[in-house]
Amino acid sequence: MHPLVGPEALREGVVLLDARPAAAYARGHLPGAHLADPDLDLAAPAPHPERGGRHPLPAPAEFARTLGRWGITPDSRVVIYDDQGGANAAARAWWMLRSAGHRHVAVLDGGMQAAGLPLETAPAEAASAAPYPMDVWRLPTVDIDAVDRLRVAPDAVVLDVRAAFRYRGEGEPIDPVAGHIPGARNLPYTENLGTDGRFLPADALRARYLELLGTVPPARLAVHCGSGITACHTLLALEIAGLSGASLYVGSWGEWCRSERPRAVGERAHG
Repeated sequence: MHPLVGPEALREGVVLLDARPAAAYARGHLPGAHLADPDLDLAAPAPHPERGGRHPLPAPAEFARTLGRWGITPDSRVVIYDDQGGANAAARAWWMLRSAGHRHVAVLDGGMQAAGLPLETAPAEAASAAPYPMDVWRLPTVDIDAVDRLRVAPDAVVLDVRAAFRYRGEGEPIDPVAGHIPGARNLPYTENLGTDGRFLPADALRARYLELLGTVPPARLAVHCGSGITACHTLLALEIAGLSGASLYVGSWGEWCRSERPRAVGERAHG
């Protein structure tokens, strides 16, 4: 299943997930969509963001039960959407299903705006299946110690996908400290999209990320954002570009800035 699909994929037999916050879902969602709450379903509680960030991954067994609650089995075809071009938080849900080992999952390109369907406010009908057969996260992740090593390694890249003003430390709307990880480069996830809110063509994305990587292979790329949500948008873009293998720094800036690690401001952003 290609990681991006159009509205024609919203046919009977597809499990449809709405990865927006619960309040947005309640105001109106595509018919039949289940709520995949970014804070409750796509992350574990984060009482100590200095250890794991603001949106740590849930335990595999917990996510396995969540997938079962949505009626997802290994044979299910799953389509996920949000209203921000996949950034909050359809790409995160896509990454998590892929990391669970699920193959038939895609993001609705252009989001719910592209569906052209009337919205409904009633929750989707309850669905249930056995917990999904997963016991580990299969896609690569890195922790804070690994990022600290990668940021100074000549054969690796740490990529910050937040807005450039946040990277430069000119302002920080969410976390307590502004700035970025020293040595990290910046290519905002929004540059994965065209003016129509859809992902750029694969060849354009590939050229952009090959320019950033140079001789560094994707397997030596660690991607982060503020909390590990929008970083998955760039991981999806890399998959579309045929450059899979990069790691997610789940803790992201939300963890790093609360630690005793060094911080930087004002360095020139990439791109």
